[in-house]
Amino acid sequence: MGWIVVLAILAVAGFWAVGAYNRLVSLRNKFKNAFAQIDVQLKRRYDLIPNLVETAKGYMKHERETLEKVIAARNTAVTANAAAAADPGSANAMQGLIAAEGALSGALSRMFALVEAYPDLKANQNMMQLSEELTGTENKISFARQAFNDAVMSYNTAAQQFPTNVIASMFSFAPGEMLQATESDEERKPVRVQF
Repeated sequence: MGWIVVLAILAVAGFWAVGAYNRLVSLRNKFKNAFAQIDVQLKRRYDLIPNLVETAKGYMKHERETLEKVIAARNTAVTANAAAAADPGSANAMQGLIAAEGALSGALSRMFALVEAYPDLKANQNMMQLSEELTGTENKISFARQAFNDAVMSYNTAAQQFPTNVIASMFSFAPGEMLQATESDEERKPVRVQF
C-alpha cells in the first residue's frame, strides 16, 4: 500500500512538471509571436523611409547629409531587427534593436524638423501621404511593443515563480528581454510627421 502512495506522489509530481514545462514553452512562444508582430510593423516602417527620403531629396538639396544619416540609421535598424527577429529572447539582440531604433527615430526627427523649412515639400501630396502612413505605422509599432512587453512579463513571471522556476532552471528557460526606451528625453518624443 505504501508503494502505491509513493507512485501516486511521483505521478502527480511528473504531471505537474510536464504541465509547468509546457506552460513555459507556451509563454515563450507567445512572446516570440508578439515580436513577430513588431517585426512586421518595423519592416513596413523601413520600407516607407527610403520613399520619404527620395521625396525629400528633390526639395532638400542642401540637406544631403541629414538624408544620408536617415538612410544609414535605417540600414542599421534593419540589421538589428533581423538579429532580434532571429532570437527574440536574446538580451543582446533586443538591446541592439533598442539602440538602433533610437538612432533611427532621432534621425527621422531631425529630417522632419528640416522639412518645416521647405513649404513646397510640406505641401507635396506624396510626402503628406507617406508621412501619414509612417504615423499610422508608428502607432501600430507602439501597440505591438506593448503586447510584446506584456507577453515577456507573463513569461518571466512564470519562469521566476516557485516551484516553476525549478523547471525553468532545469531546462534553461532564459528570461526574455523587454523593449525599453533608452533614448534621451528629446528622442523619446514621437516622430512628428504632421504638415
